[in-house]
Amino acid sequence: MKLPHNSYVAIVDGENFILMQNKGQPFEPSLELISKPSLDSTNFSAGVRHQDDAGQQSGNTDLNELAHGAAAAERLNEMAIAGDFEHIAIISDPKILGEMRRHYHTELKSRLVGEIDKTLAGEPTDRIEKAISAA
Repeated sequence: MKLPHNSYVAIVDGENFILMQNKGQPFEPSLELISKPSLDSTNFSAGVRHQDDAGQQSGNTDLNELAHGAAAAERLNEMAIAGDFEHIAIISDPKILGEMRRHYHTELKSRLVGEIDKTLAGEPTDRIEKAISAA
């Protein structure tokens, strides 16, 4: 993936939200931690689609994790609308990424340079950089 210099990278899972910035070159990212914002997971709209008891009991659907993904998307929307970044890449596990996509604002979509559907929250920075380079 080509990640322009100074692009943001959001790394999201069901519990974590990490913002980093590329201080390297487009094909050789060098990420620097910006922040780990805390989120209020209040949007449980995914519950409408995930109401079967079997999915809840087997652990296939965790509404709290999906609400966290929705909250992360909403925060990124606010930042995109405010012009806090020009470009962004989003890395998240497939289920959370799918929920986030449902909440993307058009302004966020216009700044999105790519998505990686992998769980990389908690991984070392060099592994995240390699995943971006390989995407």
